[in-house]
Amino acid sequence: MLKEIEEWKKEGIWINYGPYNHQVFAMQYGDTNAHVDRTLLLIHGFPESSYSYHAVIDGLSSRFDRIILLDMLGYGLSDKPIDNYTYSLFEQADVVLSVWQHFGVTGGHMLSHDMGDSVATEIVARHENGLMPAWFTEGLQSLTFTNGSMVLSLAKLRITQKILLSSYGHVMKNLTTYKIFSQQVKSAHGNPNLDDQDVKLLWEFNRLQEGTQKTYLTIKYLNDRKRFETTRWLPALAQTKLPTHICWGDQDAVARVEMAYYLKENICKEAKLTIMKGLGHFCQLGSPKKWVEHVLPFYE
Repeated sequence: MLKEIEEWKKEGIWINYGPYNHQVFAMQYGDTNAHVDRTLLLIHGFPESSYSYHAVIDGLSSRFDRIILLDMLGYGLSDKPIDNYTYSLFEQADVVLSVWQHFGVTGGHMLSHDMGDSVATEIVARHENGLMPAWFTEGLQSLTFTNGSMVLSLAKLRITQKILLSSYGHVMKNLTTYKIFSQQVKSAHGNPNLDDQDVKLLWEFNRLQEGTQKTYLTIKYLNDRKRFETTRWLPALAQTKLPTHICWGDQDAVARVEMAYYLKENICKEAKLTIMKGLGHFCQLGSPKKWVEHVLPFYE
């Protein structure tokens, strides 16, 4: 195991989730008694983990006294079950809420990336429909969405993503190599500002518990988007009165910048739109300093 993974592992804990006792890796930084306005709730993307935020924690700590992170099931240091878990966005939202409950979180600002945007939107849908748990008394303070396929028709999926989503997806579990993974990640990112070491660490976190052989399961969240995007999630975003920030790297090759403009013009009309010039899909990894500089002003 790489030293970066070992060090990250020491920062967190494992939380039992659900009737099958799946282990969810989670961590919190800062003051456990921080006010909800000083609490940030981070949700990672695909094929990532909480580690994707490692380079921006210090920058975010200039505004927030408490930061909560986790690896959803199927990702990073959490369990990657083949049985007794569907990898639906609904179950992933349940996992996120269970971690917040474990840490005694009663509210905070939610910031998400990539697949995390979809999980966050399911939480928004529950918020808008009065379905949030009773213990979440202070509620969501704001929403920030960064580079995720929130309007699937505008996404430009990579070849491997399309194959994984097909009926032949399971065949890929024995064919995915680091070379293919690296090519697809860099292609999705959209510019050269992604260090080889960052890609290597993405791969190594995926390899834990044979995760690279289970990608055909974790990517199925995109099928949920096809089914519920226009009937549940986009209407919830259009309805919400929560302060919302759409913060987008404009060189993303998958969740293209057209998506951010579409969301602002048609769905989240009151949202603040920030276009991060020259930043790609994995921008908190590829350009962490610039990412923080674009994210933080919204909270002022």
